[in-house]
Amino acid sequence: MVVDDDPGLLRLLTIRLRAENYEVEAVESAALALAALSRVRPDLVITDLRMDQMDGIGLLKEIQSRAPGLRVIILTAHGTIPDAVQATQSGAFAFLTKPVDKQELLDHVQKALKVSGFADTTEDWRREIVTRSTLMEERLAQAHMVAGTDARVMITGESGTGKELLARAIHKASPRRNRPFVAINCSAMAENLLESELFGHVKGAFTGAIREHRGLFQAADGGTLMLDEIGDMPMRLQVKLLRVLQENQVRPVGSTEATPVNVRIISATHRDLKQLIMSGHFREDLYYRLNVVHIEMPPLSKRREDIPLLVSHFLEKIAEETGQQRHIYAPEAVEVLVSAEWPGNVRQLENVVRQNVALATSPIISAELVQAALGGGSGRLPSFDEARDEFTRNYLSQILQITGGNVSQAARLAKRNRTDFYKLLGRHQLTPDDFKQR
Repeated sequence: MVVDDDPGLLRLLTIRLRAENYEVEAVESAALALAALSRVRPDLVITDLRMDQMDGIGLLKEIQSRAPGLRVIILTAHGTIPDAVQATQSGAFAFLTKPVDKQELLDHVQKALKVSGFADTTEDWRREIVTRSTLMEERLAQAHMVAGTDARVMITGESGTGKELLARAIHKASPRRNRPFVAINCSAMAENLLESELFGHVKGAFTGAIREHRGLFQAADGGTLMLDEIGDMPMRLQVKLLRVLQENQVRPVGSTEATPVNVRIISATHRDLKQLIMSGHFREDLYYRLNVVHIEMPPLSKRREDIPLLVSHFLEKIAEETGQQRHIYAPEAVEVLVSAEWPGNVRQLENVVRQNVALATSPIISAELVQAALGGGSGRLPSFDEARDEFTRNYLSQILQITGGNVSQAARLAKRNRTDFYKLLGRHQLTPDDFKQR
């Protein structure tokens, strides 16, 4: 991607790079560059230093925040020493003065691409993630960008959104792809067992019969360790984890000796860690150690266009597993699936598809079968607005029953003035006379 607010120079750079068979995205401002970043997924950014609104250093810092592995070359016609120092200190790959010598530019481009975070990766890294959602593509672009670095990643999102799949994708796109990927759920076991699994332990250290159990930090050596549901890690183990991250060494339980570790950490949680920090249940210093790059997985309700695609994927998967004929959904059944609420997200969708296939009496799955799997009725949970309206109506009905239909008294109990209270009653079609004692 080439960024320059001078159309003539932008065109010249583009022509030179395309002549060397590079694909080039040319934009005229830092704002346009940032807007195109997730769509284009460049391997290298070449930007002018002096631009209106946001200059090259500002763009560099934004790129470092959004895509830590992406290399940036800065060009300027004002080749002063302070500019060069600031650019290199800010993490620019190179600082070149205009007019840029063609061969010098191409040499720096080749060098930058050799250490690009995206070198030698293929689309295989994301094969397990089925999507055509723009929102998901943005998250995948972010994951692809960070994969080439060792920056720690925090993946957040509701349960069932595919946080572990994204962690595996980051590992597959990284230079560590040929080393182990190891995942552990921090909420799935007792504290002592979790400690032993993570850090390892030595038994019989003082009896002579020493038996060593390798922990996951050792098992994932050279690869990636995913700490799922990190928000549920006990405070004592948070302290121990923080020490490992600070020292790059792990001390097994029962041992006084530490061994070096070379592991990339990816954490995941469905909980609000900032709220846990405020309540004293999560260490703030550990949070900032783990949350170098943050990726939030969207719920299925925000990527409904993926539902037919996911359903087809699950049906194909089930047919391969069972060796049976592939089922299909009736058009009205697909409509039910697309319009349903999915509190359990993609995981719940897969479970519903598996249940439908298991109970189907023909190769075509009906809407009635889908509705039954979703709990009958409309086949969906009420929306937030619908649930809020239902709660409000029930609350107003209860308070009118308590006061015998006395609006002034009911308004005082609800801590509302009479005018607002009457408006609420009208909105929810409630008549005070219906609640007066006869």
